[in-house]
Amino acid sequence: MAVQALYRKWRPRTFDEVVGQEHVVRTLRNALISGHIHHAYLFAGPRGTGKTTTARLLAKAVNCLAAEDQRPCNVCAICQAVNEGRLLDLIEIDAASNTGVDDVRELRERVGFRPNEARYKVYVIDEVHMLSNAAFNALLKTLEEPPPHVIFVLATTEAHKIPATVLSRCQRFDFRRVPVSDIVVRLERLTEQEHIPAEREALTIIARQATGSMRDAESLLDQLASYGDSGITAADVRAALGTGAGETVIQVADALARGDVAQGLSVINTAVDEGADPRQFARQMVEHLRALLLMRLKSDVVLVHVSDDLRPRLEEQAVAFSPRALARAVRLFNQAAVEVKSGWQPQLPLEMAFVEATLPPEPEDAVSRAPSAQGVPGTPPPARPPAPAPARPAPVPARSSSPPPARSTPARSTSPPPARPTPARSTSPPPARPTATAREPEPTYSGPVSGDGPLAPETLRSRWSDFLNALRPRNLALEALMRSCEPVAVEGDVILLGFAHNFHRAKVEEEHNKRLVEDVLSSLVGQRCQVRCVLAHQERTGPTPQQPAAAPASASVAKKAASPAEQMMAEDAVVRAAVEDLGAQILQRHE
Repeated sequence: MAVQALYRKWRPRTFDEVVGQEHVVRTLRNALISGHIHHAYLFAGPRGTGKTTTARLLAKAVNCLAAEDQRPCNVCAICQAVNEGRLLDLIEIDAASNTGVDDVRELRERVGFRPNEARYKVYVIDEVHMLSNAAFNALLKTLEEPPPHVIFVLATTEAHKIPATVLSRCQRFDFRRVPVSDIVVRLERLTEQEHIPAEREALTIIARQATGSMRDAESLLDQLASYGDSGITAADVRAALGTGAGETVIQVADALARGDVAQGLSVINTAVDEGADPRQFARQMVEHLRALLLMRLKSDVVLVHVSDDLRPRLEEQAVAFSPRALARAVRLFNQAAVEVKSGWQPQLPLEMAFVEATLPPEPEDAVSRAPSAQGVPGTPPPARPPAPAPARPAPVPARSSSPPPARSTPARSTSPPPARPTPARSTSPPPARPTATAREPEPTYSGPVSGDGPLAPETLRSRWSDFLNALRPRNLALEALMRSCEPVAVEGDVILLGFAHNFHRAKVEEEHNKRLVEDVLSSLVGQRCQVRCVLAHQERTGPTPQQPAAAPASASVAKKAASPAEQMMAEDAVVRAAVEDLGAQILQRHE
């Protein structure tokens, strides 16, 4: 004859034996004593927490022949019939197997018949969330106005799937996961009754493995009782369930605190090679790191799985971490526990979680990845050291001190420095201006200026190289774009940046680029400022102190002396857009 399973053999027969659901037991007992029996109950909660057991106890109590305060008595004929599973007025229905509307209609036809021998007919519908919508609608009217001799108890693990119309007609009781300490006490009582030698540490491991399910814990105890002849030991539990030893978890945490990636990966692979279940090992890492985080934060949360002799070591280990690092490690290993289930290489999520936990936090990581953009095709190269002569900085201030000329060629031949091929960044200035010699008195990039006066464009231009150096590690591509502009004016806390080309202006105007430029400029000038991006020739419509307004005749002379490149720009809109917006340059071939 088959031996009865422990969870069935030792199923609670009184409310006092129900573990971890005191809030449910107390309410039901008071209702029984006062006679306030409801016609429909909903028991919701995780599996193995006592929903069906409590439903049977309720059915036994409402029909018990003893006094109200002594129900269930387990002595009368009704209680014995329930315990032996032969009471005809206790009907248990598995909704997972009877999901259709026809099954519910058959139930409704039987509801009208009076009980055979008990006071109430109790219908226990398990996994009620599996019913179809049509079945729920068929059950709805019966739940709302049932016969006086009928009580419904609906049990489910997914209460959110039950229609609100059904929920509103039931008294809902939420069953909670059973605490580890309560599971251990219950397992100790069972081992005493069954005469099974067991170490308390082994029972604690079983309780933690059950994750709050009393039925799972009793099933594991029943399984491990046959594992060895000398009783249940912690080593046997780890070997049978594939759980890593606590010392292994501590070694991984020590390696994580030191940032020793090689040691941590070696410990993880050794544990997996010796038979530890990767998913369970990830759960143990999460539990251990969570304990370190709670200790680091001086929390009052009681850590049941941490023994008194192990607590000093964990407190010493917790000090080696920052709260942010521990929170990040918990999140990474918790994600690894989910990924292990479907991974083709079980230890890979564990290894990746450990490696990522040793890396710097995300903001620093983003900055450290910025130089890698140098190898990306199309990304401007890093800043070159300035030339001995102020050839490159000089054209920048000149754009803010020159009046707007008529559209002309962007050739370098009109600039004071001799024409020499340079990178595209510096070979696309705005059209040549007749009075380019006004660039001489402008300041050059000779180093930071620590003036305490009001903010001025000249001060910003003198420190523009400092701004570019500060921007480079944050965003290399943006730093290259900013080399094509200069401060042209300051209006309160708004700095106007003049761009030679519309393409560069539009890229810097993007929200994330503009915010980064404002942050770096604010740090540079020591006050919060904003930027406005404009085209350089739009901001130079009036005369400047360096150069008075040009006579109208100058413009006409310049127009007459237009070069072939200027004529091409005037005649072809595509060429003009390429020069003005994209910084193209017209190369003239001399015959």
